[in-house]
Amino acid sequence: MSEIGRTALIGALPYARRYARALTGSQARGDAMVADALRAGLVPPDAALEPVLAARVAFYAAIGRKAADLSEGDDEDGALTPTQRMLLLLTSLEELETTHAAIAVGLPVMAAAQAVEAARAHLRAGAVARVLIIEDEPIIAMDLQQLVENAGHEVVGIAASEDEAVAIAAAELPTLVLADVNLGAGGDGATAVARIMARHRVPVIFVTAYPERLLTGQDLEPAFIITKPFEPTTLAVATYQAVTRGVHLDPV
Repeated sequence: MSEIGRTALIGALPYARRYARALTGSQARGDAMVADALRAGLVPPDAALEPVLAARVAFYAAIGRKAADLSEGDDEDGALTPTQRMLLLLTSLEELETTHAAIAVGLPVMAAAQAVEAARAHLRAGAVARVLIIEDEPIIAMDLQQLVENAGHEVVGIAASEDEAVAIAAAELPTLVLADVNLGAGGDGATAVARIMARHRVPVIFVTAYPERLLTGQDLEPAFIITKPFEPTTLAVATYQAVTRGVHLDPV
Protein backbone atom coordinates (compact mmCIF):
# COMPACT_ATOMS: atom_id res chain seq x y z
CA MET A 1 0.00 0.00 0.00
CA SER A 2 1.69 3.21 -1.19
CA GLU A 3 1.78 6.45 0.76
CA ILE A 4 -0.24 9.46 -0.30
CA GLY A 5 1.90 12.03 -2.08
CA ARG A 6 2.08 15.70 -1.13
CA THR A 7 0.54 16.85 -4.43
CA ALA A 8 -2.46 14.57 -3.93
CA LEU A 9 -2.88 15.77 -0.34
CA ILE A 10 -2.90 19.39 -1.43
CA GLY A 11 -5.43 18.62 -4.14
CA ALA A 12 -7.70 16.80 -1.69
CA LEU A 13 -7.46 19.33 1.14
CA PRO A 14 -10.27 21.72 0.05
CA TYR A 15 -12.66 18.78 -0.31
CA ALA A 16 -11.71 17.49 3.12
CA ARG A 17 -12.24 20.90 4.71
CA ARG A 18 -15.65 21.29 3.07
CA TYR A 19 -16.75 17.82 4.15
CA ALA A 20 -15.55 18.14 7.75
CA ARG A 21 -17.24 21.51 8.15
CA ALA A 22 -20.53 20.25 6.74
CA LEU A 23 -20.38 17.14 8.90
CA THR A 24 -19.74 19.01 12.16
CA GLY A 25 -21.59 22.21 11.32
CA SER A 26 -18.59 24.31 12.32
CA GLN A 27 -15.61 25.81 10.54
CA ALA A 28 -13.42 25.53 13.65
CA ARG A 29 -14.35 21.94 14.50
CA GLY A 30 -14.17 20.82 10.90
CA ASP A 31 -10.75 22.32 10.27
CA ALA A 32 -9.51 20.86 13.57
CA MET A 33 -10.59 17.41 12.39
CA VAL A 34 -8.71 17.84 9.14
CA ALA A 35 -5.59 18.97 10.99
CA ASP A 36 -5.83 16.00 13.37
CA ALA A 37 -6.17 13.63 10.41
CA LEU A 38 -3.04 15.07 8.81
CA ARG A 39 -1.06 14.84 12.04
CA ALA A 40 -2.13 11.23 12.64
CA GLY A 41 -1.26 10.24 9.08
CA LEU A 42 -3.71 9.19 6.38
CA VAL A 43 -4.15 5.57 5.41
CA PRO A 44 -4.55 5.13 1.63
CA PRO A 45 -7.68 3.17 0.65
CA ASP A 46 -7.17 -0.43 -0.37
CA ALA A 47 -8.45 0.28 -3.87
CA ALA A 48 -7.03 1.37 -7.22
CA LEU A 49 -7.95 5.06 -7.31
CA GLU A 50 -6.29 8.03 -8.94
CA PRO A 51 -4.08 9.93 -6.45
CA VAL A 52 -6.30 12.89 -5.53
CA LEU A 53 -9.41 10.73 -5.22
CA ALA A 54 -7.46 8.27 -3.05
CA ALA A 55 -6.36 11.17 -0.84
CA ARG A 56 -9.93 12.45 -0.61
CA VAL A 57 -11.26 9.04 0.41
CA ALA A 58 -8.49 8.72 3.00
CA PHE A 59 -9.36 12.14 4.41
CA TYR A 60 -13.08 11.32 4.49
CA ALA A 61 -12.42 8.06 6.32
CA ALA A 62 -10.18 9.74 8.90
CA ILE A 63 -12.71 12.54 9.47
CA GLY A 64 -15.47 9.97 9.88
CA ARG A 65 -13.48 8.20 12.57
CA LYS A 66 -12.89 11.51 14.34
CA ALA A 67 -16.65 12.13 14.25
CA ALA A 68 -17.41 8.74 15.80
CA ASP A 69 -18.51 10.42 19.03
CA LEU A 70 -21.63 11.64 17.26
CA SER A 71 -24.37 9.59 18.87
CA GLU A 72 -26.34 7.18 16.73
CA GLY A 73 -29.75 8.54 15.79
CA ASP A 74 -28.87 11.98 17.09
CA ASP A 75 -31.87 13.63 15.46
CA GLU A 76 -34.92 14.04 17.65
CA ASP A 77 -36.92 11.74 15.40
CA GLY A 78 -34.08 9.27 15.08
CA ALA A 79 -34.29 9.56 11.30
CA LEU A 80 -30.61 9.64 10.47
CA THR A 81 -27.60 7.95 11.98
CA PRO A 82 -24.16 9.57 11.75
CA THR A 83 -23.22 7.04 9.06
CA GLN A 84 -26.26 8.02 7.00
CA ARG A 85 -25.34 11.69 7.38
CA MET A 86 -21.82 10.95 6.19
CA LEU A 87 -23.05 8.99 3.19
CA LEU A 88 -25.50 11.71 2.21
CA LEU A 89 -22.79 14.35 2.34
CA LEU A 90 -20.27 12.17 0.52
CA THR A 91 -22.62 11.25 -2.33
CA SER A 92 -24.26 14.67 -2.73
CA LEU A 93 -22.07 17.52 -1.49
CA GLU A 94 -18.80 15.72 -2.31
CA GLU A 95 -20.24 14.01 -5.40
CA LEU A 96 -18.59 10.65 -4.71
CA GLU A 97 -19.79 7.49 -6.36
CA THR A 98 -21.44 5.15 -3.88
CA THR A 99 -18.55 2.72 -4.36
CA HIS A 100 -16.05 5.28 -3.08
CA ALA A 101 -18.33 6.60 -0.34
CA ALA A 102 -18.70 3.04 0.93
CA ILE A 103 -14.92 2.75 1.24
CA ALA A 104 -14.81 6.01 3.20
CA VAL A 105 -17.35 4.82 5.79
CA GLY A 106 -16.21 1.20 5.88
CA LEU A 107 -19.36 -0.43 4.51
CA PRO A 108 -20.00 -2.91 1.70
CA VAL A 109 -21.26 -1.12 -1.40
CA MET A 110 -24.73 -2.65 -1.20
CA ALA A 111 -25.15 -1.67 2.45
CA ALA A 112 -23.97 1.86 1.69
CA ALA A 113 -26.42 2.18 -1.21
CA GLN A 114 -29.29 1.01 1.00
CA ALA A 115 -28.27 3.49 3.72
CA VAL A 116 -28.21 6.37 1.23
CA GLU A 117 -31.63 5.41 -0.13
CA ALA A 118 -33.13 5.22 3.37
CA ALA A 119 -31.53 8.54 4.39
CA ARG A 120 -32.85 10.38 1.35
CA ALA A 121 -36.33 9.08 2.09
CA HIS A 122 -36.16 10.87 5.45
CA LEU A 123 -35.01 14.26 4.18
CA ARG A 124 -38.46 15.77 3.85
CA ALA A 125 -39.30 14.62 7.37
CA GLY A 126 -36.47 16.73 8.77
CA ALA A 127 -36.72 20.10 10.47
CA VAL A 128 -38.55 22.75 8.44
CA ALA A 129 -36.59 25.95 7.83
CA ARG A 130 -37.64 29.54 7.17
CA VAL A 131 -35.23 30.41 4.36
CA LEU A 132 -33.86 33.74 3.16
CA ILE A 133 -32.45 33.49 -0.37
CA ILE A 134 -29.77 36.01 -1.37
CA GLU A 135 -29.43 35.91 -5.16
CA ASP A 136 -29.37 38.76 -7.68
CA GLU A 137 -30.34 36.72 -10.76
CA PRO A 138 -34.18 36.50 -10.83
CA ILE A 139 -34.39 33.22 -12.73
CA ILE A 140 -31.84 31.53 -10.48
CA ALA A 141 -33.61 32.92 -7.43
CA MET A 142 -36.92 31.46 -8.61
CA ASP A 143 -35.26 28.11 -9.26
CA LEU A 144 -33.76 28.13 -5.76
CA GLN A 145 -37.12 29.04 -4.26
CA GLN A 146 -38.77 26.11 -6.02
CA LEU A 147 -36.04 23.71 -4.87
CA VAL A 148 -36.27 24.94 -1.28
CA GLU A 149 -40.05 24.69 -1.22
CA ASN A 150 -39.98 21.26 -2.85
CA ALA A 151 -37.72 20.17 0.01
CA GLY A 152 -40.50 21.16 2.42
CA HIS A 153 -39.15 24.52 3.59
CA GLU A 154 -40.64 28.03 3.58
CA VAL A 155 -39.02 30.93 1.72
CA VAL A 156 -39.49 34.10 3.78
CA GLY A 157 -37.77 36.43 1.33
CA ILE A 158 -35.56 36.83 -1.72
CA ALA A 159 -32.91 39.55 -1.67
CA ALA A 160 -30.94 40.80 -4.67
CA SER A 161 -28.59 43.08 -2.73
CA GLU A 162 -26.72 43.34 0.58
CA ASP A 163 -29.01 46.00 2.01
CA GLU A 164 -32.16 44.14 1.01
CA ALA A 165 -30.83 40.92 2.55
CA VAL A 166 -30.05 42.63 5.85
CA ALA A 167 -33.48 44.28 5.95
CA ILE A 168 -35.36 41.04 5.24
CA ALA A 169 -33.31 39.15 7.81
CA ALA A 170 -34.08 41.76 10.46
CA ALA A 171 -37.79 41.64 9.69
CA GLU A 172 -38.27 37.89 9.17
CA LEU A 173 -35.58 36.29 11.38
CA PRO A 174 -34.97 33.35 9.02
CA THR A 175 -33.72 30.05 10.40
CA LEU A 176 -31.52 29.46 7.33
CA VAL A 177 -29.78 31.73 4.80
CA LEU A 178 -29.02 30.51 1.29
CA ALA A 179 -26.58 32.99 -0.29
CA ASP A 180 -24.83 33.53 -3.58
CA VAL A 181 -21.44 35.22 -3.29
CA ASN A 182 -21.46 37.55 -6.28
CA LEU A 183 -24.46 39.88 -6.25
CA GLY A 184 -23.25 42.03 -9.14
CA ALA A 185 -24.17 45.68 -8.60
CA GLY A 186 -25.94 44.66 -5.39
CA GLY A 187 -22.70 43.94 -3.57
CA ASP A 188 -21.23 40.82 -2.03
CA GLY A 189 -23.15 37.91 -0.57
CA ALA A 190 -20.46 37.11 2.00
CA THR A 191 -20.58 40.70 3.25
CA ALA A 192 -24.35 40.54 3.47
CA VAL A 193 -24.10 37.38 5.54
CA ALA A 194 -21.52 38.94 7.85
CA ARG A 195 -23.85 41.90 8.45
CA ILE A 196 -26.76 39.56 9.16
CA MET A 197 -24.70 37.41 11.50
CA ALA A 198 -23.71 40.48 13.52
CA ARG A 199 -27.35 40.77 14.58
CA HIS A 200 -28.89 37.33 14.09
CA ARG A 201 -27.03 34.02 14.41
CA VAL A 202 -28.33 31.68 11.75
CA PRO A 203 -27.07 28.71 9.68
CA VAL A 204 -25.75 29.71 6.26
CA ILE A 205 -25.28 27.82 3.01
CA PHE A 206 -23.25 29.52 0.29
CA VAL A 207 -24.00 28.65 -3.34
CA THR A 208 -21.12 29.56 -5.63
CA ALA A 209 -19.27 28.55 -8.77
CA TYR A 210 -16.02 29.47 -7.01
CA PRO A 211 -15.90 27.65 -3.64
CA GLU A 212 -12.16 28.22 -3.30
CA ARG A 213 -12.86 31.93 -2.73
CA LEU A 214 -14.64 31.01 0.50
CA LEU A 215 -11.78 28.86 1.82
CA THR A 216 -9.05 31.47 2.13
CA GLY A 217 -8.57 31.37 5.91
CA GLN A 218 -9.57 35.04 6.13
CA ASP A 219 -12.53 36.76 7.81
CA LEU A 220 -15.68 34.59 8.08
CA GLU A 221 -15.84 31.23 6.40
CA PRO A 222 -18.91 29.02 5.90
CA ALA A 223 -19.46 25.49 7.10
CA PHE A 224 -21.68 24.77 4.10
CA ILE A 225 -20.71 25.41 0.49
CA ILE A 226 -22.58 24.12 -2.57
CA THR A 227 -20.80 24.35 -5.90
CA LYS A 228 -22.76 25.48 -8.95
CA PRO A 229 -24.19 23.72 -10.85
CA PHE A 230 -25.71 21.27 -8.40
CA GLU A 231 -28.39 18.61 -8.22
CA PRO A 232 -31.60 19.24 -6.24
CA THR A 233 -30.66 16.45 -3.83
CA THR A 234 -27.44 18.29 -2.99
CA LEU A 235 -29.38 21.32 -1.81
CA ALA A 236 -31.83 19.16 0.12
CA VAL A 237 -29.01 17.37 1.94
CA ALA A 238 -27.11 20.57 2.74
CA THR A 239 -30.29 22.24 3.98
CA TYR A 240 -31.14 19.31 6.23
CA GLN A 241 -27.64 19.18 7.65
CA ALA A 242 -27.50 22.93 8.24
CA VAL A 243 -30.89 23.09 9.96
CA THR A 244 -30.17 20.12 12.23
CA ARG A 245 -26.64 21.24 13.14
CA GLY A 246 -27.41 24.74 14.45
CA VAL A 247 -25.39 27.86 13.62
CA HIS A 248 -22.55 27.19 11.21
CA LEU A 249 -20.44 30.28 10.56
CA ASP A 250 -17.44 30.84 12.79
CA PRO A 251 -14.90 33.65 12.95
CA VAL A 252 -11.35 32.63 12.03
